[in-house]
Amino acid sequence: MGQYKQRLLQFWKEEDGIGTLELLLIVAVLVIVAVAFRKWILSFIKKLFGEANEELGSTGTKDCLAAPDSCTRP
Repeated sequence: MGQYKQRLLQFWKEEDGIGTLELLLIVAVLVIVAVAFRKWILSFIKKLFGEANEELGSTGTKDCLAAPDSCTRP
Protein backbone atom coordinates (compact mmCIF):
# COMPACT_ATOMS: atom_id res chain seq x y z
CA MET A 1 0.00 0.00 0.00
CA GLY A 2 2.87 2.36 0.78
CA GLN A 3 4.38 1.82 -2.68
CA TYR A 4 1.04 2.68 -4.31
CA LYS A 5 0.81 5.91 -2.31
CA GLN A 6 4.42 6.78 -3.17
CA ARG A 7 3.81 6.27 -6.91
CA LEU A 8 0.61 8.31 -6.74
CA LEU A 9 2.46 11.21 -5.08
CA GLN A 10 5.28 10.95 -7.61
CA PHE A 11 2.77 11.07 -10.50
CA TRP A 12 1.01 14.06 -8.92
CA LYS A 13 4.27 16.03 -8.58
CA GLU A 14 5.48 15.20 -12.09
CA GLU A 15 5.38 18.26 -14.38
CA ASP A 16 6.16 16.72 -17.76
CA GLY A 17 3.79 18.02 -20.40
CA ILE A 18 2.52 20.96 -18.37
CA GLY A 19 3.74 23.45 -21.02
CA THR A 20 1.84 21.60 -23.72
CA LEU A 21 -1.29 21.54 -21.59
CA GLU A 22 -1.02 25.29 -20.98
CA LEU A 23 -0.66 25.93 -24.70
CA LEU A 24 -3.68 23.77 -25.50
CA LEU A 25 -5.77 25.58 -22.89
CA ILE A 26 -4.79 28.99 -24.32
CA VAL A 27 -5.71 27.87 -27.84
CA ALA A 28 -9.02 26.47 -26.60
CA VAL A 29 -9.89 29.76 -24.88
CA LEU A 30 -9.00 31.73 -28.03
CA VAL A 31 -11.20 29.49 -30.16
CA ILE A 32 -14.10 29.83 -27.72
CA VAL A 33 -13.76 33.64 -27.70
CA ALA A 34 -13.56 33.73 -31.51
CA VAL A 35 -16.69 31.59 -31.84
CA ALA A 36 -18.57 33.61 -29.22
CA PHE A 37 -17.77 36.96 -30.85
CA ARG A 38 -17.58 35.86 -34.50
CA LYS A 39 -20.34 38.19 -35.72
CA TRP A 40 -18.76 41.21 -34.04
CA ILE A 41 -15.28 40.26 -35.32
CA LEU A 42 -16.53 39.79 -38.89
CA SER A 43 -18.43 43.08 -38.90
CA PHE A 44 -15.38 44.89 -37.51
CA ILE A 45 -13.12 43.42 -40.22
CA LYS A 46 -15.62 44.25 -42.99
CA LYS A 47 -15.91 47.82 -41.70
CA LEU A 48 -12.13 48.15 -41.48
CA PHE A 49 -11.55 46.88 -45.02
CA GLY A 50 -14.45 48.95 -46.32
CA GLU A 51 -12.93 52.13 -44.90
CA ALA A 52 -9.52 51.23 -46.32
CA ASN A 53 -11.07 50.56 -49.73
CA GLU A 54 -12.88 53.91 -49.66
CA GLU A 55 -9.65 55.71 -48.80
CA LEU A 56 -7.85 53.98 -51.66
CA GLY A 57 -10.66 54.95 -54.01
CA SER A 58 -10.48 58.59 -52.99
CA THR A 59 -6.73 58.83 -53.71
CA GLY A 60 -7.24 58.24 -57.41
CA THR A 61 -5.80 54.75 -57.59
CA LYS A 62 -7.25 52.28 -60.05
CA ASP A 63 -8.43 48.78 -59.36
CA CYS A 64 -6.05 46.84 -61.59
CA LEU A 65 -7.48 43.48 -60.55
CA ALA A 66 -11.02 44.26 -61.69
CA ALA A 67 -10.01 46.09 -64.88
CA PRO A 68 -6.43 45.25 -65.91
CA ASP A 69 -6.70 47.20 -69.19
CA SER A 70 -7.22 50.47 -67.31
CA CYS A 71 -3.86 50.22 -65.55
CA THR A 72 -0.59 51.31 -67.07
CA ARG A 73 2.72 49.63 -66.46
CA PRO A 74 5.67 51.73 -65.27
